[in-house]
Amino acid sequence: MFISGIQQIGIGVGKAREAFNWYRVNFGMDLVFFEDAAVAKLMLPYTGGEPRARHAILALNLNGGGGMEIWQYTERTPEPPAFTPEPGDLGISVAKIKCADAAATEKSFRAKGLNVLTTASKRPDGNHHFFVRDPWNNLFEVVEAADWFSRPGKSGNGGIYGALIGVSDMERSIRFYMNVLGFNQIMYDQTGYFPDMKGIAGGEYRRVLLRHPQKRKGPFSRLLGDAEIELIQLLDRKPRKIFENRFWGDLGYIHLCFDVNGMEDIKKFCTSKGHPFTVDSSGSFDMGEAAGAFAYIEDPDGTLIEFVEPHKLPIVKKWGWHLDFRKRSDPAKPLPSFLLKALRFRRKKQD
Repeated sequence: MFISGIQQIGIGVGKAREAFNWYRVNFGMDLVFFEDAAVAKLMLPYTGGEPRARHAILALNLNGGGGMEIWQYTERTPEPPAFTPEPGDLGISVAKIKCADAAATEKSFRAKGLNVLTTASKRPDGNHHFFVRDPWNNLFEVVEAADWFSRPGKSGNGGIYGALIGVSDMERSIRFYMNVLGFNQIMYDQTGYFPDMKGIAGGEYRRVLLRHPQKRKGPFSRLLGDAEIELIQLLDRKPRKIFENRFWGDLGYIHLCFDVNGMEDIKKFCTSKGHPFTVDSSGSFDMGEAAGAFAYIEDPDGTLIEFVEPHKLPIVKKWGWHLDFRKRSDPAKPLPSFLLKALRFRRKKQD
């Protein structure tokens, strides 16, 4: 069993097509892995005990990084949080996007008229970053990264690089993200007031940045690339749960998803660590043209972590190119670059 990287972050929206077009134009998330309208029958613990109709689009950036699963209820109106979440409230408050040069990307985003909240500045590890909001109040951290599948220009960006997750007990959460998900390298662990967060959060925090020292393996590992998880704990007020009294799929960041291999072994491993599957597709599950298995666990504060094991994926539909991952002799071997680059035929330049 192994993790290939962050496959996507789930974003609950009111209008999936409108959100996709915005992320496509402004963040370059134009590679459509799948688009599917169906009923979410297996998420009953998180959807009020009822199956829910939905429309989902999984979009990536071919420069590298994880994707965005843009997710919309189609038979109910998704609910916003009852308060304005800040970093440190429990759950995913920020999605991280990779860039080549934070200052240049910030300038580019401002020229596009995006809602840039901070200027490019140094984090505690010396890396440069800045924050931007989308039109639906989702907060993104744009972070300089060194690993790329297709390196963008100086002002370009890639896909999802990780997440900032609010926690209530830092030591307990560090153990979870280290021991269960393999983010076992601490890049910084600092407590105080942070100038680089001014404009999006206030107060005293403990911040811990985790990375995985070993390169990931698996078919999409080259495309998904490295990732980081930043844990943040409020020290001067009690945090609130971002999805308190709401459903999975409501507005905001609904889960963090990892591309994996060996789902049955992962199930046993997570159970042994005290985090059993709360949702399990138990076999192949169709997602439009693609198929795979999926499962969910919860972190110590109930933040949803998804695992997806891909089974089949069309590369170029009109040519009949498709992959059946169950037939690969070495599942840990990355796909050849030419096959990953062929995914460019799944890009949408306009909609």
